[in-house]
Amino acid sequence: MSWHRRIALFAAPLVALAVLTVPAGAAATLTVAQAISSQSGAGTVTGYVVGEPTATTTVRTSGFTGDTALALADSRGETSTARMLYVQITSAYRSSFGLLSNPGRLGATITVTGTLTAYFSHPGLKSPTAMTGAATTTPTPDSYYAAAAGKTGENLKTALHGIISSGVTKLSYDGVWNALKVTDQDPANSANVKLFYSGLSRSKSLNGGDSGDWNREHVWAQSHGDFGTSAGPGTDLHHLRPEDVGVNSARGNKDFDNGGTAVSGAPGNYSDSNSWEPRAAVKGDVARMIFYMAVRYEGGDSYPDLEVDDATSSGTAPRMGRVSALLAWHAADPPDAAERARNQTIYATYQHNRNPFIDHPEWAASIFD
Repeated sequence: MSWHRRIALFAAPLVALAVLTVPAGAAATLTVAQAISSQSGAGTVTGYVVGEPTATTTVRTSGFTGDTALALADSRGETSTARMLYVQITSAYRSSFGLLSNPGRLGATITVTGTLTAYFSHPGLKSPTAMTGAATTTPTPDSYYAAAAGKTGENLKTALHGIISSGVTKLSYDGVWNALKVTDQDPANSANVKLFYSGLSRSKSLNGGDSGDWNREHVWAQSHGDFGTSAGPGTDLHHLRPEDVGVNSARGNKDFDNGGTAVSGAPGNYSDSNSWEPRAAVKGDVARMIFYMAVRYEGGDSYPDLEVDDATSSGTAPRMGRVSALLAWHAADPPDAAERARNQTIYATYQHNRNPFIDHPEWAASIFD
């Protein structure tokens, strides 16, 4: 018998022994379809995050309002709730997996272990004991801003302009109405939008120009650059917010600064002859919108070259101030979860660009201080 033949004979039993050591009955990871059809006992399920369940047959796919539930499906583009598994997110996992805090998880794959049982009167998984998965399937802020890495001052501003001006989808002015109903939905009432300066909640259906309606407030005033409502700066969601018609009119085209008298209908806001001071909760939001506009629009694409300055008398010049106040507001009121979620929704659903000063607040001082 040859040496090779002897080796083969001895190897065969070893192979068989190796097969026998595989654990029999090891729990398999279920697909969403399998989990839906097997609603009992514990199970581990892998699927795509497709939204936030709000009722038995409704799932929110943007404008998320909470961190307590998500929907999984076997397809990233699934729209039928009949093919979704509703997953409860308990307190241990909300900061990492809740969609209000982590809108970038939409479309990502996660694996979750828990009890297979009805949730929202719908096939579900409750009381999770493990949740794992990548945070996002879209470019992360770090990869999105790769071209800006290591840069400061004007070099940073130039790099960011290139990043946030690339691949942008421009909305029509009419299209802004529907977009704001998503980006500024009231977390406490999905039928309403949250008005920006006043902080009031108002029915989405009351959009228009009459008293009691809400309309589209240009935080960077249209007249400061005379860009009107044409696609581009006039329809850029990163500085458009819903506001009461009367309050919008009171703000007019004023610059931003501290001081003035209280504004009727907008508690916490103050105004004088040439400036507007917003309520404390949105001061930083205002600053970051102004900084974004000054970087996004640099005189190309037939748009005006928008710049910030330290004055409140810009008139129709393409300038907005006061930058010293805006920097102070930016520092005192850093980005919160709602502002980050809005930034992600604009990026993922509408314009496909981001406000860099929400993702990297430290860049404001490097460019504008």
